[in-house]
Amino acid sequence: MSKLVVEVLNASELMSKDGQGSANPYVEVEFDGQIQRTQTKPKDLNPQWNEKLVFNFGNPVELQNKTIDVVVVHDTQGGGHHKNFLGRVRISSFMVPFSESEALVQRYPLEKRGFFSHISGDLALRAYAVTSGNFYNLPPQDSLPTQDVPAKMPETPPKQVGFNEKKKTKKEKEVRTFHSIGTAAPGPALRAHHEFRERPENVEVRADFAQAGPPQSMMMRMRGPGQNPEFGLVETRPPVAARTRYRGGDKTASTYDLVERMFYLYVSVVKAKDLPAMDVSGSLDPYVEVKLGNYKGVTKHLEKNQNPKWNQIFAFSKERLQSNFLEVTVKDKDLGKDDFVGRYVFDINEVPTRVPPDSPLAPQWYKLESKRGEKNRGEIMLAIWIGTQADEAFPEAWHSDAHNLSHQNLSNTRSKVYFSPKLYYLRVQVIQAQDLVPSDRTRGVLDSYVKVQLGNQLRVTRPSQVKTINPIFHDELMFVASEPFEDFLILSVDERLGPGKDESLGRMIIPVRDIPQRHEISKLPDPRWFNLHKPSSGSEEEKKKEAKFSSKICLGLCLESGYHVLDESTYFSSDFQSSSKFLRKPSIGILELGILSAKNLLPMKGREGKTTDAYCVAKYGNKWVRTRTLLDTLHPRWNEQYTWEVHDPCTVITIGVFDNNHINGKDEMRDQRIGKVRIRLSTLETNRVYTHYYPLLVLQPSGLRKQGELHLAIRFTCTAWVNMVTQYGKPLLPKMHYAQPIPLRHVDLLRHQAMQIVAARLGRAEPPLRREVVEYMLDVDYNMFSLRRSKANFYRVMSLLSGVTGICKWYNDVCYWKNPITTCLVHVLFLILVCFPELILPTVFLYLSVIGIWNYRFRPRSPPHMDARLSQAEWAHPDELDEEFDTFPTSRPADIVRMRYDRLRSVAGRVQTVVGDLATQGERVQGLLGWRDPRATAIFILFSLIWAIFIYVTPFQVVAILVGVYMLRHPRFRSKMPSVPVNFFKRMPSKTDMLL
Repeated sequence: MSKLVVEVLNASELMSKDGQGSANPYVEVEFDGQIQRTQTKPKDLNPQWNEKLVFNFGNPVELQNKTIDVVVVHDTQGGGHHKNFLGRVRISSFMVPFSESEALVQRYPLEKRGFFSHISGDLALRAYAVTSGNFYNLPPQDSLPTQDVPAKMPETPPKQVGFNEKKKTKKEKEVRTFHSIGTAAPGPALRAHHEFRERPENVEVRADFAQAGPPQSMMMRMRGPGQNPEFGLVETRPPVAARTRYRGGDKTASTYDLVERMFYLYVSVVKAKDLPAMDVSGSLDPYVEVKLGNYKGVTKHLEKNQNPKWNQIFAFSKERLQSNFLEVTVKDKDLGKDDFVGRYVFDINEVPTRVPPDSPLAPQWYKLESKRGEKNRGEIMLAIWIGTQADEAFPEAWHSDAHNLSHQNLSNTRSKVYFSPKLYYLRVQVIQAQDLVPSDRTRGVLDSYVKVQLGNQLRVTRPSQVKTINPIFHDELMFVASEPFEDFLILSVDERLGPGKDESLGRMIIPVRDIPQRHEISKLPDPRWFNLHKPSSGSEEEKKKEAKFSSKICLGLCLESGYHVLDESTYFSSDFQSSSKFLRKPSIGILELGILSAKNLLPMKGREGKTTDAYCVAKYGNKWVRTRTLLDTLHPRWNEQYTWEVHDPCTVITIGVFDNNHINGKDEMRDQRIGKVRIRLSTLETNRVYTHYYPLLVLQPSGLRKQGELHLAIRFTCTAWVNMVTQYGKPLLPKMHYAQPIPLRHVDLLRHQAMQIVAARLGRAEPPLRREVVEYMLDVDYNMFSLRRSKANFYRVMSLLSGVTGICKWYNDVCYWKNPITTCLVHVLFLILVCFPELILPTVFLYLSVIGIWNYRFRPRSPPHMDARLSQAEWAHPDELDEEFDTFPTSRPADIVRMRYDRLRSVAGRVQTVVGDLATQGERVQGLLGWRDPRATAIFILFSLIWAIFIYVTPFQVVAILVGVYMLRHPRFRSKMPSVPVNFFKRMPSKTDMLL
């Protein structure tokens, strides 16, 4: 006989039930028909029991199918039943560990019994199972100290609850199920069933929030079926203003309510005057040193200036204040030791606090003192205040955590906001050319084509079908152009003389700014004739000849501002607005993102002391944001908040974490990717604050790797409900994409060009948002072949078809009377719908609505995140990953490429077989009336005529009843052989035998 031990530790913030602001709580635990209870704690809303309740059960394998029901009850000593209930928790025993050392103390929020119940508080429990051999080796119950709480002797022994109380407990309705798992591995009896779990498991644990900051938070880990628990989502409750205001209402609203407040001591060094001369030349090269404890910030030095102006701001984190005094010193830059000019010392306790939207603090003049206290050393203008990260000086300030960086590298650590350039599609219609002049005029045949270039984009038309000096092309080319239109469209007409040998017959240059724009589905601009210039025109005589005669080309040019230029995949795009500002949709809401912190980041700089210099980048629409870089920490705390306007709810925001490799001026290095997160806005409830730890998963050639967790707070606020609801009925992309769709052969190439333009433009900002960052955020290689991703898509299709398979299985069970009651009910429903056919459609829609309402209980409670199991990333073969990360074209040896080619052929062979089977079934349907098999077609036509006459003279209800009763006939009237219609269909000819 095995034992289940449930330790009931304590509860907190229970609901008062006795009318005096208190309660008399005790806990009832039910498992496998056994009920035990703890002692009652009188007048205590935060009771501590520290009791062990032991239950018996048989086979350990059966443990996975049982649940542990825990109810917190108010002891009314004969009071009403509805006044007893204080909350409940239901725990799945599936993941209960088979060892006391593996069991963790976990906190569960108390759930309501009904919709109108008022329940608060949480309960701390610890559960584990032991076999009969280990149980008797346990120390006595009252001598076992429990985790996280002091050991305490029970006041009264636990007593058995009677049968009537057990029945009373079972009547209470369950609201929500919490399945408990620990970080340790499950017991051996459970590992065999680990891969076949069908329900998601949730874990509520009280975790230490100090890794990302001092406050405590409650966290819930959410796992998908069969997924590694480390790759799950963790819900938290950090002490941000948005949550505390919701619970207590004691904090005022602010624009930074999604992040924790971080206080800084700001020092604004403006200028100085009347500084004494320190050099022989009668001047000095002054700079200011701001020192607080071990942190020291230095301004730039200005040469030969006794009235310098610096206008620099320094920010010292209040959490790291190492002194009560701030010392501001003016020094003279010298070749040897810098000379002391003067100083001023501030008492930090006297520094005022400023909270935006208060106006900035006015700087004041302070007289500098010498080391002896003399005040004839000039004056310095300073402003000193204590503020938060909401201060407008925060982004541009020098921060104490980057005190060891130079001024040149300091800009690479600051937070910035970037905007992508506005992109347009450029349509070039090459119609025809006239009077081309080849170098050899005796040739009567010209194999000509047109080459068009815009920036680094090069397109070539199809060769002309008319091989004369007046070729006709009628080809259309698409480019991506960006504002401001500084590029030129370079066009040349070339003649192909042989393999690799071409000759230019003329060229021209058109400024992009001169090309007209087309806003919507209006008519394309009329084609225009342009002069072609000889590329080798150098002498004045040749230029005069060109003025009298030149070849011509007819072009249709326009900038398409009615399209949306895709720089992301349409499946997770953050913007669908057209290029024209006149066609853009109105705003429907606001998206607020708080980048709180990260924890357990992997060291990305192993050679430099195993550190990480992490920063975050978030992209939504055309707005990019970059947080400041926090140096030398694996648990950074950013606490920065950003806001975007939302125009479409069906969009995705992307947040990436990177390691900064440019803080030491090494421009040749690339910032390393740590991981990224995507969140679809339509999956978020409006006005709800989501705070979770997101796993940072990166797929590498060595396999899937978790490189830390990112703590985010996100809120989507709707400001126009009517507009948001109507968006669901409107097309996703602007109407130009549907009225005049872009050819598929252009889409991928244009998206790649758009990403290159965005990366190049953002890389020219200061500080630059580097190319490797932009490409990772935009998934530049998303369309490359990956066997792993192909498997993932295949399993996605199979998962969708599993629903159809389930319906077919249910129908087969009904037909074979596996459950006679269900089959009889189906007969009754079928007869009702046949007799009253007008009820068919209402019944279908009623059934759909009932299913939707029923599924409301199982709706997702957390935002979507990267799913390692769905991506087939956890169990991907190393060679498949090596192939996925291979360059294009390949850089692997020939034998590896040959092996991969053979594998691809085998996989493609199976896909080819499946596609062929689908084509065969379709061709058999066509063959019913196609006379490829004249006898089969004649039989089918005769059968159709007989059925037409029979249905014509027989009421529809009778025909439907006969067919339905025949389909639902009892198994004793069925044959194991295939039916006649199935045999007839499988004998129909297809075109498989016509293939070579």
